[in-house]
Amino acid sequence: MTIDEWRAGGQTFSHGARSIFYRREGSGPPLLCIHGFPTASWDWAKIWPQLTERFDCIALDMIGFGFSDKPVDIDYSILDQADIHEELMRHLGVSSCIVLAHDYGDTVAQEILARYHDRLDRGEQGLEIKAVCFLNGGLFPELHRPRVIQRLLDSPIGWIFGRMMSREKFGKNFREVFGKKGQPSEEELDSFWALMENNDGRAVMHKLIGYMRERKRYRDRWVDVLKNPRVPLRLINGPADPVSGLHAAQYYKRQVPKADVVILDEGYGHYPQVEAPEEVTKHFFAFVDRVGDE
Repeated sequence: MTIDEWRAGGQTFSHGARSIFYRREGSGPPLLCIHGFPTASWDWAKIWPQLTERFDCIALDMIGFGFSDKPVDIDYSILDQADIHEELMRHLGVSSCIVLAHDYGDTVAQEILARYHDRLDRGEQGLEIKAVCFLNGGLFPELHRPRVIQRLLDSPIGWIFGRMMSREKFGKNFREVFGKKGQPSEEELDSFWALMENNDGRAVMHKLIGYMRERKRYRDRWVDVLKNPRVPLRLINGPADPVSGLHAAQYYKRQVPKADVVILDEGYGHYPQVEAPEEVTKHFFAFVDRVGDE
């Protein structure tokens, strides 16, 4: 599915004065899919047809990403991104869901899950989280291995570096997080680049990267939902990922009680849903089926 086809199948809702793009398709239990950095909900396109056969699938482009607004006059925050997802679910009348998240989206999912824990403690109503499946991401900030490009964006000259980003530099850096078996085509790289560049996205890249500092600031809150889970969790990991690959999966196993971890073939990296879509759907469906039987 091309990004134009993806966009044509979506719609928007308003978050304050901002326009947020989202897609909703399929039938069955609600499934909230949360994308990563620096791309957009199109990340799910390769597994979307399979997901929509079993679920009422909902995926948005977070503010600053893809086809959503990318204002330069705000401070981007994981907390705000979680607000947007919860707001969309209320807008759609969805009261409970399973979550499938990747990369930056893992951190958003951790905050959404922490809020659910908070509501349980207070006996309050709100979005019920049935289960969460994570793909490669910085679940434990102490394990995160930022790329040079991420460090530059997070530096005092990050705004300059973001503006200077080119399709050639982007493609080179992006390829490095994919495994040998899962390398993206030039057409896919063109699409990822177009999503990032849409609405002058280069102007806000240095602001979006602030999530690395937030992960450290809220580390205890976001790690607690992993170490003291109240819903079933699974991690599906592409081990060739230099940012959050095998080393992160092994650490997760040591830190999370009764950890449910699936490690894919060593040839797959940071974008397992793009690199190994059939494997990801197989292991995700097995997780959901197991949860349903409990």
